[in-house]
Amino acid sequence: MKAGHTFLCVVIASLLAGPLQSQVQHEVRLDAVDKLVLHNVKVEPVIYRGSSALRVSYAGGESATDNESLAIVPGASLQDGTIEVTLAGDTAADAPPLWRGFVGIAFRVTDASHFECMYIRPKNGRSEDQLQRNHSAQYISVPGYPWEKLRNETPGKFESYVDLVPGEWTKIKIMVQGQSAKLYVNGVAQPTLIVNDLKQPVAKGGIALWVGPGTIAHFRDLKIAP
Repeated sequence: MKAGHTFLCVVIASLLAGPLQSQVQHEVRLDAVDKLVLHNVKVEPVIYRGSSALRVSYAGGESATDNESLAIVPGASLQDGTIEVTLAGDTAADAPPLWRGFVGIAFRVTDASHFECMYIRPKNGRSEDQLQRNHSAQYISVPGYPWEKLRNETPGKFESYVDLVPGEWTKIKIMVQGQSAKLYVNGVAQPTLIVNDLKQPVAKGGIALWVGPGTIAHFRDLKIAP
């Protein structure tokens, strides 16, 4: 299959009054990358591990605290609901050895400087250092709540362990309701991470593919169900 025929499916399932559910499917072609709203990332359609995917690479410079690196998906928005995606993440070849990779989903995006985000750190999942393992899944909120602040002020509250392998496809699901969000990884019944006090005001906003410094990630099969 040629990369030019790659596409990303965003499925939006809207609940109507009464027992019936209406589903509208919105597809975003990855070879039309000009439709994605990019901030500090570069993107390209590729075939990755046998699947059509969008490669998203960090392009925000050397700052390890820059959280505003995302590709906003046009036509996708959500206040409360479920977001599912299959992703893979790893560090770039020139990333410092101590960097672990950051890849996830930003939601309730009102602009590149205002959003909630849940993500995984692929190289922490099977680290021999238990503290690194405990930082495998994380939450941040932009602006004002980077991982350093949350970790220092409330150790362990906004991050958790989950088994991960760098570069392998990983399924994640984020369930959002009011001030609460739950992260599920690889189809498990129980959430890996629970956040009951999301930091930004409750609002309807966009969905974005998010990566952190020194990261190359791949995304496919994004589904959104308000």
